[in-house]
Amino acid sequence: MTTVLVADDDLDIRELVAFKLAQAGYEVRSAPDGAAALDLARAGGVDIVVLDLMMPGLSGLDVCAELRRQEATADLPVIMLTARAQDQDVASGFAAGADDYVVKPFSPRELVSRVQAVLGRTRP
Repeated sequence: MTTVLVADDDLDIRELVAFKLAQAGYEVRSAPDGAAALDLARAGGVDIVVLDLMMPGLSGLDVCAELRRQEATADLPVIMLTARAQDQDVASGFAAGADDYVVKPFSPRELVSRVQAVLGRTRP
């Protein structure tokens, strides 16, 4: 089963995303902040990460950049899920290594579709 790591400091968003992804057949692990997300991603068994940009401690940008720096997680697909919608925010997300960028408020159905699309592009 494909495992999605969802990291967001907003419990309601985390639970909504986890519920919709589970309905779509994914196993979901969740993290309330960037440090926990990085620990879970490093532990392995994660196929894709959905990261909030603005989290306490390590931001989504920090986590994404760190995942890209480490050989074991360098190819792990990352989708940024954030309220930051300005052009420079989107550019920063992609510059940090994000594979996709979804702006809040978002359609849960669209997010599931984007997870499927990113996995389809990144899997051999």
